[in-house]
Amino acid sequence: MLAAMSEAVTIVGSYLSPYVRKVLVCLHVKGVPYQIDPIVPFFGDERFGKLSPLRRIPVLIDGDVTLSDSTVICEYLEESRPTASFYPSGAAARARARWLEEFADTRLGDVFIWRLFNQVAIGPAVWGEKTDREKLRHTLEVEVPAVLDYLEGELPAAGFLFGDALGIADTAIAAFFRNAAFARMTPDPQRWPRTAGFVGRALASEPFARLARLEDASIRTPIAEQRRVLAELGAPLTAESYGTPTPRRGIMAI
Repeated sequence: MLAAMSEAVTIVGSYLSPYVRKVLVCLHVKGVPYQIDPIVPFFGDERFGKLSPLRRIPVLIDGDVTLSDSTVICEYLEESRPTASFYPSGAAARARARWLEEFADTRLGDVFIWRLFNQVAIGPAVWGEKTDREKLRHTLEVEVPAVLDYLEGELPAAGFLFGDALGIADTAIAAFFRNAAFARMTPDPQRWPRTAGFVGRALASEPFARLARLEDASIRTPIAEQRRVLAELGAPLTAESYGTPTPRRGIMAI
């Protein structure tokens, strides 16, 4: 049986993850309360590994339902809590929305997270690794422009992808630009005006803006101190955590 819609769901995963961000925006749009265990996935314990067999975030726990993929989670929320809709109507529009979500989760994830954010934030903070300047240069000069060139042809000059309301495709794309900004990369409005305008509108929307202070605090705070700092800011934290003090590598190649 599904949990009552008025009951809070549990999210496991850091506020800095674009995949967690996507789910939290979906929850906000739908008016679903949540509590969160804001762990970095490399610091998850054995119980976390059982919740998320690939040791990735986010994880959603909703009564007897446990899911560990952001796309699956958002589709589940859309089906179990259809108001307000987070997906466009019509088969063609929904298919296009799902494609753009997939492009974001895979290509933006590869370029903006593993090639960019990983070089300047995850590697140094989690593993004590130095930034590979040549890899970073290639990412910024070759990979990022190719991504932005594609988005420039897909994104609207005004509003959002399927009208005036923020939806799954908008959210999936914009979520990665927060991490890009943390790595000091924002789209040049002269070269990519549609993309720059779209990202600005999306990140200024209420669902994204309400997360910003928690994300800003997380990026400024050592991992070991993040839960304490988030509690001081009033984040809706779980009573217990799946976090550990020592990181471990995930099982998926990156």
